[in-house]
Amino acid sequence: MEVRSEGIQVRCDKLPAPVIPKTRLRIWFLRVCSSIVLWTCLVQLVTVSELWHSQLISGITNGIYQITQVQLPIQGDNGDAQSSPVFLPPRNYTSNGFLRVSCNGGLNQMRAAICDMVTVARFLNLTLVIPELDKTSFWADPSNFEDIFDVKHFIDSLRDEVRIVKRVPKKFSRTRGYSTLEMPPVSWSNEKYYLEQILPLFGKYKVLHFNKTDTRLANNGLPLDLQKLRCRVNYQALKFTPQIERLGRKLIQMLHEKGPFVALHLRYEMDMLAFSGCTYGCTDTEAEELKRLRYAFPWWREKEIISDERRSQGLCPLTPEEAALTLLALGFGRETQIYIAAGEIYGGERRLAQLRAVFPRIVKKETLLTRDDLWQFQNHSSQMAALDFMVSVASNTFVPTYDGNMAKLVEGHRRYSGFKKTILLDRKKLVELFDMNRNGTLSWNEFADAVRRVHEKRMVWPTRRRVILDKPKEEDYFYANPHECLCEETNCDDLLGPHNSTQVS
Repeated sequence: MEVRSEGIQVRCDKLPAPVIPKTRLRIWFLRVCSSIVLWTCLVQLVTVSELWHSQLISGITNGIYQITQVQLPIQGDNGDAQSSPVFLPPRNYTSNGFLRVSCNGGLNQMRAAICDMVTVARFLNLTLVIPELDKTSFWADPSNFEDIFDVKHFIDSLRDEVRIVKRVPKKFSRTRGYSTLEMPPVSWSNEKYYLEQILPLFGKYKVLHFNKTDTRLANNGLPLDLQKLRCRVNYQALKFTPQIERLGRKLIQMLHEKGPFVALHLRYEMDMLAFSGCTYGCTDTEAEELKRLRYAFPWWREKEIISDERRSQGLCPLTPEEAALTLLALGFGRETQIYIAAGEIYGGERRLAQLRAVFPRIVKKETLLTRDDLWQFQNHSSQMAALDFMVSVASNTFVPTYDGNMAKLVEGHRRYSGFKKTILLDRKKLVELFDMNRNGTLSWNEFADAVRRVHEKRMVWPTRRRVILDKPKEEDYFYANPHECLCEETNCDDLLGPHNSTQVS
C-alpha cells in the first residue's frame, strides 16, 4: 500500500509496528479487572443490604454514624446545629461494693426509684449496676432498662458522680465464694439510715440487692447536693431510647400542627379501678370483675373497699363523664384539642362517649399513629407510657384526673420546664359539686362558677413543698415539686417564699 502526500511517497507496509511493553500492558489489564470486581462487589453489598437489612452492613454504617456524631454537630429538631454532649471526666473513688436494684411498679414509679438509687450509690461510694425493671406487676411488661432508656447516655452523663456498670463482675459471683445480700431498704429513709444501717453491710457482702425501691428515700431533710443529684438523674440522665424519642417527637409535632392541646391523664384504667376499689359508674358485672382482680394480686393489700366512701374522700380517679363536666366548667370549649394520655379506658368507647360528645377533638396515640408506628411497642406498656409521658410534658395544659406516679412526675417536669400550665384537681370538692349538680341543688352556672373558684389557686406556681413531720406519705412528693432544683439559693426566697412557710407539724 502506498500513500502520496505533497510529493512524498511512503510505503506503509514497510513501517515498523508500534511496540507496547508487555509489563505495562499486564498492569493496565489487572487494574481494569480489579476495578470491575470491586465495583461489582460494592453494588452487590448495597443491594443485599437494602433487600435483606444485613446486620453486618448495618453494624458498619451504625459504627460510622456514631463516629461522625462525635466529630460533627448534631441537627436539632428545629434544624439548628447542636453540639454533641460533652461529659465530665469519671469521678475517681474507691468503691465500697456493688448495688443491684430491682425496681417495682409502673414506668414512673420505677423512674423515681432509679433517681433515688443513683443518689444512694453516690452517697455511699458504691458502684451501681444498671437497674432491673419490674416484669411481674399487673402490666407484665418484659422490657429491660435498655428497651426504655438510653443506657450509654445514662452511664456517661453520670460518670462524674457514680460508677455504673451493666453487670456485677464474675469474680464476685457465688461460684467464686461471694454471696449477695437481698433486702428491701426502709421506706422514706434519710442519709443517716443508709450511712449507719446499709454501708456497714458492705464489710461482709460485696454485693447488695435491693429488691424493692419505691419511695425508699425521704422527700425532705437531705443535703442540697443529693437533692440536686436526684434532679440531674431525672431531667438529664434518664433519656428515652432513640426509637421512643423519635416517635414521641412525631406525636408532639402532629398535635402542635393542629394547634394548642390539653393532655388529659385519664387514669380510668382497669388496674387503677381494681387497686383503688373505685367502681362509681360501673355496672354490677364490672364491679365484680374489678374485685376479683384486686384479690388476684396479693401485693395489693386492701381487699374490702367501700367505693362510695373512697369516692367521697376524693381518693378515686374521675370518671370520663366527670372529666368532661370538669373541663367544660373550667372554660375549655368544644374546639379544644384533647390528648388522652392513658392506656385502655375501662369500658372502652362506651365510657368515652359523653367526653367525646362534649369535646369532639379527642385523640389518642392509637388514633394519631399507624399500626406500623406502634407495632414495636405493643404489649410493652412501659414503652407506651413513655410516649404519653413525653406528650404530657410538652402539652400546653396538663390535667391529671388522679394523683398517681405519672401525674406527679409530669407535674415536676413541667415545673422544671418553666412552670407550664398544670391544673391539679381537687377531687374531694369536685365530688361534692358533681352530686349537688346532679340532684338539682346547683344549677349548671352555679356549678361552673364553683369549680372555677375552687381551682383558681390550684394551678402550678412556684412554691415550696409542704412538709408534714413523721407523715411522709401525706406531704408533698419530692418529684412533684423539686423546689431545690428550681432556683439558686440566692433567689429561692424571692421565687418560692420564706423557707419555713410550708412546714406542718
